[in-house]
Amino acid sequence: MVKTLPSFIPDRSTYHILLSQSCRTTAPSLSPVHQTLNLMVNNGFKPNQVTVDIAARSLCSVGREDDAVELGYCMLSRGSEAIEVYNKMKEEGVEPDLVTYNTLIFGLSKSGRVSEARKYLKIMVESGHFPDAVTYTSLMNGMCRKGNALGALALLAEMKEKGCSPNSCTYNTLLHGLCKGRLLDKGIKLYLVMKEGDMKLETASYATFVRALCREGKVAEAYEVFDYAVESKSLSDVSAYTTLESTLKWLKKAKEQGLAV
Repeated sequence: MVKTLPSFIPDRSTYHILLSQSCRTTAPSLSPVHQTLNLMVNNGFKPNQVTVDIAARSLCSVGREDDAVELGYCMLSRGSEAIEVYNKMKEEGVEPDLVTYNTLIFGLSKSGRVSEARKYLKIMVESGHFPDAVTYTSLMNGMCRKGNALGALALLAEMKEKGCSPNSCTYNTLLHGLCKGRLLDKGIKLYLVMKEGDMKLETASYATFVRALCREGKVAEAYEVFDYAVESKSLSDVSAYTTLESTLKWLKKAKEQGLAV
């Protein structure tokens, strides 16, 4: 249209229509959505609250709730902006749904505002929406980032008690947090639960876990984790081995410098 009609100048609503359609494509990734958003920005239209709402609702309409949550956070990089959208919806009489609350909780947790995220969890429940694995995992991620891995572990128990089943992402988030928080014994117990449930290890949690094991002199255990990562096809052989090898080199150097036993 732009090429054939030089006088035509797309406005924000034009891009919003394009965005809505790109969200409804059968593409396995969010690439078409990001292309549309980049096109908007390059032409002087910074995504606003309406943009976020259109993208989230369009993705949810085709069953892509997880993608909606991932995108509501990328576009709302700060928790305060997510709250603005929430308040705007309430003012206009639009009742927030599960995806809206999950996006809000995800954004606040990622921004380190865990206490506020928990406040909205309470509001969410009072509004009749049952928290799911995305809700709890978002909170756990935020708690681990704040150095409260034990609190995140307690949240796992609460999650199970309320009948919500944790998924692989939940366990990987916790494993990463426990190892970062120097709670290796609890991390090992969690890993054994994951292994028993045939859950795959994510790259970040695998690397953190292997490094924590080697740091504590549990090299044999680190090799066992490597074997599981390969057998479960969590990572490629090369990727898993490269991580282990670099960790062992780090350990050797640390020992030479007297920084490790």
